[in-house]
Amino acid sequence: MSVLMRDEAQARAQFLDVQRYTIDLDLTAGEETFDSRTVIRFTALADGDTFVEIKPADLRSISLDGRPLDPADLTGNRFPLTGLAAGPHELRVDAAMRYSRTGEGMHRFTDPSDGETYVYTQLFMEDVQRVFAAFDQPDLKSVFALTVTAPEGWTVLGNGIAHHDGDGRWTLAPTPPLSTYLVAVAAGPWHSVTTEHAGLPFGIHCRRSLAPHLDADADEILDITRACFDRFQEKFDEPYPFDSYDQAFVPEFNAGAMENPGLVTFRDEFVYRSAVTDTERQTRGMVIAHEMAHMWFGDLVTLAWWDDIWLNESFAEYMGYQTLAEATHYTDTWVDFGVARKGWGYDADQRPSTHAVAPDPAAVPDTASAMLNFDGISYAKGASALRQLVAWLGEKDFLAGINTHFARHKFANATLADFIDNLASATELDVHAWADQWLRTTGVDTLVPDVTDAGTGWSLTVDHRGTRPHRIAVGTYDHALGTEPGPEQLVLRDRFEITVPQNGPVTRPGRRPALVVLNDQDLTYAKIRVDPDSWNTVLTHLSGIPDALTRAVVWNAARDMVRDGELAPTTYLDAARTHLPHETDLALLQGVLAFADTQVAARYVTPDRRPAALATLTALSRDLIRRTEDGTHPGLRLVAVRHFIDAATQPDTLQAWLADGTVPGGPELDPELRWRILTRLAVLGAVDETAIDAALDADPSATGREGAARCRAALPAAEAKAAAWDAMFGDDSLSNYLFTATAQGFWQPEQTELLAPYVARFYPDATALATRRGPVIAEAAGRYAFPAYAVDADSLRLGEQALTDQGLIPALRRKLADQIDDLRRALAVREAH
Repeated sequence: MSVLMRDEAQARAQFLDVQRYTIDLDLTAGEETFDSRTVIRFTALADGDTFVEIKPADLRSISLDGRPLDPADLTGNRFPLTGLAAGPHELRVDAAMRYSRTGEGMHRFTDPSDGETYVYTQLFMEDVQRVFAAFDQPDLKSVFALTVTAPEGWTVLGNGIAHHDGDGRWTLAPTPPLSTYLVAVAAGPWHSVTTEHAGLPFGIHCRRSLAPHLDADADEILDITRACFDRFQEKFDEPYPFDSYDQAFVPEFNAGAMENPGLVTFRDEFVYRSAVTDTERQTRGMVIAHEMAHMWFGDLVTLAWWDDIWLNESFAEYMGYQTLAEATHYTDTWVDFGVARKGWGYDADQRPSTHAVAPDPAAVPDTASAMLNFDGISYAKGASALRQLVAWLGEKDFLAGINTHFARHKFANATLADFIDNLASATELDVHAWADQWLRTTGVDTLVPDVTDAGTGWSLTVDHRGTRPHRIAVGTYDHALGTEPGPEQLVLRDRFEITVPQNGPVTRPGRRPALVVLNDQDLTYAKIRVDPDSWNTVLTHLSGIPDALTRAVVWNAARDMVRDGELAPTTYLDAARTHLPHETDLALLQGVLAFADTQVAARYVTPDRRPAALATLTALSRDLIRRTEDGTHPGLRLVAVRHFIDAATQPDTLQAWLADGTVPGGPELDPELRWRILTRLAVLGAVDETAIDAALDADPSATGREGAARCRAALPAAEAKAAAWDAMFGDDSLSNYLFTATAQGFWQPEQTELLAPYVARFYPDATALATRRGPVIAEAAGRYAFPAYAVDADSLRLGEQALTDQGLIPALRRKLADQIDDLRRALAVREAH
């Protein structure tokens, strides 16, 4: 298959004007393929040649202006259209297309709970070609008119309002001009909850087997949807540009969600079968807000080429957190962003694969390279940059520039240059210079405070290690007097703004504060360090800092110091042990525990220190469980129970919980906790295939199948590991989700000797798998099936050698490069401590 080159796309955009696609899909042709008939009406702006893309199972016929063409002329995914005369044309294509099992194109899923089947599209980047013929690039927008034939009893959803014509035929309202990748269809016996808001039909949809769980949360989901919709209508001068707003929670979805106009698709794990924390509910709300922001930024105004993907994702990321905080009761969203999301950007920006938020066009020459930029830089760093821009520019001028952008480019395409020009039109500040410094550079600045006594006051100088200007707040804190028993509290003395780099030291009156925090309120994107006296205060009083967002900044500083080899991993664990039992913010608790578990205990401490690290996490979890015995903090208790399970080194307590069906004092074991316990017992060798089969019989759902696959792969037996490996790398029938679940269970730090032979096998097997199954499975193999537990020189050597293989497809190469750099960093941390 040929990837689309940027220069090809630019030439085709100059050559074609595409007016309308008329698409007829027949989903009743069988379990392997569906029928796709497409009519494209377009105008050639000059005499010449071009091509149309399609990836069929069988190209049955193709004609141009009524003249039959030879289907055998299809080469890869391109069909040549030669000798076009300037003027209007009509292309007709009839093909059988394959259903996907990997979330690409038209994904087909049969629910093991009830045997019902569902299909949905995910057409991002190049996958529209798996569903219908198209001139597949974002700057050839067109009207799309779809009809769909589906089995009786199914409901069809799409970008526009769907009308059932009878006999399984559905007609979708023609769209406004859209990019090809934004077309969407979802069909099946959906369970739906519908309403009307602002004169538009709104709906939420899921598999029938999840109906009770969607119904339980329908009011919350729709309340957030309405509140965010109304807030965006206030922010943006341009009204919502589509005729309806449906949200479909679909199975085996690869991303968190996809911003299809009028039909947003979400992974259906957001329909909670089991207990979740308020922070997890907040995350769902943020994703709802994020995707809704895309209706304007991405859908109404779309990038011209994929080098500007950050324009879509950074904007939606920033708006998702900000708007959720403004419009709903989730007012502390930036805490979660700071402790759980921002590190994604920091980590990506320190790897060899880093790139500018707005990369040079030459760095994104084709669609394959563009796909690699869907990372922490395009999302978290870009959103952080926009947050800093708003702090510098002011929200009023920022929104004025955005509204100018929408007005100038609605239903069309825009570039970074357009975006910056439109922002600049709303302010006297030099936005172009800001963009050069922030969007076209790579790496993370570091801000290091130097706090000194200065006569009757104290002074602050910031050592600026980097190139970007920063507008930050500095928080100063003193010890509180007469506090209640427990960790001593700190009180805010002052919070003031400074610009970095500084013209000179800032001098403040009074005694030196007990704690000085740079980037208080987390308004910029930079690694922060803490002066020695303040660090001593942190170690003893971190949980006494009054504001959760400030605590997030300090915890992030500690995280970065561990990763940079400046703070012993055990010191981080000790700080968690000391302060988390007193933490009240769930996002902070979850973020710190996640880093302590998946990075510190699993990778940064040496194998001989892992038992002690797990013991610390177990003791910490036990403290939190005891603290929540009165039932007042169910979310906090759930987090503690999860981490107690994950850190267990002995099976007795977990087996007792499983036998009783509950944790003493609650919670009762729901499906998520049962499979979590079974997975840990499998790692410890305290459960067998019979028990796993029995659990699957009790929970024959899709998540039950994934839980069973994870457990079987985690068993510490040679035959179990061999079977799991063969399922991942030898059997291409595994769906994307079952592949991931198997990979998650396979590698376990407790099973080093058993797993040792597979470390070297991973690289050739993953390379072959990626070549056969494509980028989605390649990315899953690189992320989940990589031997991350094997932190040693031999593993690093094998990884570095694998990267010399010129046969690696781009998706796998990028994932391996990142994993190997993380491995190199973990080795350096171990050597430093």
